[in-house]
Amino acid sequence: MGSGPSGAAMKLVAAVMTFLSMVVFLGYMMIWSMKSTNTFYLHWWPDVLKKTSSTYLGEQGTTTLIYAFPILFIATIGSLYLHLEKKYDHDHSTRFISRIILLKRPVITKGPLGIVSWTELTFLAMFVALLVWSMYSYTHNMFAFAALEAAQEKFQVWEVKLRGAALSLGLAGNACLAFLFFPVTRGSSILQFVGLTSEASIKYHIWLGNITMVIFTAHGLSYITYWSHTHQISQMLKWDKFMVSNVAGEIALLAGLVMCLYVMFVIFYVFHVGFAESCLILPGFYLFLIDRYLRSLQSQQKVRSVAARILPCETVELNFSKNSELSYAPTSIAFINVPSISRIQWHPFTVTSNSNMDSDKLSIVIKREGSWSHKLYQILSSPSTNRLEVAIEGPYGPPSTNFTRYERLVLVSGGSGITPFISIIREIIFKCNTTSSKTPRIHLICAFKKYVDLTMLDLLLPVSGTTLDLSRLLLQIEAYITRETQSKTENQNSIRTILFRPHQSDRPVSAVLGPNSWLWLGAIISSSFIIFLILIGLLTRFYIYPIDHNTNMKHPVPASSAFNMLFVCIAITIAASAAFLWNKGENAKESSQIRTTDMSTPAPSPTSLVSETELESLPHQSLRQATTVHLGQRPNLKKILSEYKEEKVGVYVSGPRKMRQEVAAICSSSADNLHFESISFSW
Repeated sequence: MGSGPSGAAMKLVAAVMTFLSMVVFLGYMMIWSMKSTNTFYLHWWPDVLKKTSSTYLGEQGTTTLIYAFPILFIATIGSLYLHLEKKYDHDHSTRFISRIILLKRPVITKGPLGIVSWTELTFLAMFVALLVWSMYSYTHNMFAFAALEAAQEKFQVWEVKLRGAALSLGLAGNACLAFLFFPVTRGSSILQFVGLTSEASIKYHIWLGNITMVIFTAHGLSYITYWSHTHQISQMLKWDKFMVSNVAGEIALLAGLVMCLYVMFVIFYVFHVGFAESCLILPGFYLFLIDRYLRSLQSQQKVRSVAARILPCETVELNFSKNSELSYAPTSIAFINVPSISRIQWHPFTVTSNSNMDSDKLSIVIKREGSWSHKLYQILSSPSTNRLEVAIEGPYGPPSTNFTRYERLVLVSGGSGITPFISIIREIIFKCNTTSSKTPRIHLICAFKKYVDLTMLDLLLPVSGTTLDLSRLLLQIEAYITRETQSKTENQNSIRTILFRPHQSDRPVSAVLGPNSWLWLGAIISSSFIIFLILIGLLTRFYIYPIDHNTNMKHPVPASSAFNMLFVCIAITIAASAAFLWNKGENAKESSQIRTTDMSTPAPSPTSLVSETELESLPHQSLRQATTVHLGQRPNLKKILSEYKEEKVGVYVSGPRKMRQEVAAICSSSADNLHFESISFSW
């Protein structure tokens, strides 16, 4: 367990946190499932409103308590859990999700969502059930009195039902919107608490966004049709000060259809329904705003580019100076911006270095494919290049990985999908040199299009000069060249290295919230929410309440909504900026030391930049000897994986979608000894 609390104590704390979070989440989902029923609106809601409404928070205090507080509470608990796990649980023995391997096994391998694990399917099923139930319940309750309302209002029954269906669509769409921003919160404590990452969950954001806009578009068109048939088309221009604002809803819908205008969409959505009602979607967007603001703070700093290595296969390895306290798990991803190419484009790339082995360096690998990477390759190929200005967000990834729980690792990659496995192999090298426990044997199966792509294997091992014994690594490599039948040895070793000149303004890559980032994130979530409650409490008690006395019919709702949105931004800015500035001061101490070392060392001239840091071979068996090359063939994955029947095998795949689905299908239909996991990669 490492220093600190005992293993038994940590397991107890982890169990309590997990149980408490599950109870709160189930209660939160129960409220959502009951929200569409008459029991909620006629009995539960009036009673809760009566007990919780106050002169300080009003009705929005009740909605904040019911809809926003539970998720923010779970996010805070999750941050504390991840902090304790990172600090004390070096063997990851308390990891709740990691112990339940079944939840990570693929249950669906083909379909529009790709590979879906039991964990993802559980949340997916809960969401679909909630959406279907909400739509049915809202519609059923509204249709029940359609005939009576039609008689009273002198409309046709179908027109009243159309109006009810339109309202039902809007209310049900809130369920989609409430969960829309969770997958795109890159540093989310909630996702990582349940064993997911933003990179793997982004597909759900895309699907949720599409479903949300389909539902809201149908909601808007239904109302327009209803207004048209009942001669109320002027309602489209209505901006009510105390009820629903139709104009704001129309603007929100148009902004949502444009997709990139998500901020405008949320702002006018709040104007459309009022801030009290928008508390339904507040927690997801609130956590996203915190994450987005922290990312913007980190991205303002240009990082120290150390060197670049250009491989014959038109692949580039970029190396950056790193704060020694910055740690990340293998398979993490960093977002890169190169202002000389584009100031607005950010591209994700897999981090190939290992924070345990490469304490002062962070590396990424970029394949020359696409216009952006083509421009980067041209810049680095220029003989006059001696500095590369880069900004970085991240790294992001799983909070921890425990490969040593397996007897063998089978790593399956296609093309540039090999990049995540570079950090995994380096992690195993570090483990087998620093721990007494047995480390897994590694079977790397990699497929490339061309023979020259084999030079990417040279990136698997650390640079020469490492004090670790590489002979302890039990590595077997099978490389498949799919489009060539003859070996081509020319220029295979012509790796060119560029050393960049240091610049006074550059800084080493560091975590935006320092080494205790999860603890700081939990503090930001909780403290910013408290600041927000204080601000709206003061506004309500001393300005709004004296005007309307909680009637919501005298003080304009749009004005209150604007104040609340402003207070959300102010609260997040205060809390996140304070945490950032504190950690920036701590990071500056090590940055100054690194800068002093860099500036005191003369930079080599561009003409003398030769390949000085070739990768070291295994002492007792070279990397070439460990590699079997199959020309003109594709790997028979079913045959290879079927050979492992007795061992406990971790099967990790990174590559094209078809390859990942094939491996997932093999593992899901095999014995329980094959544990599958798909690795997200970017290059």
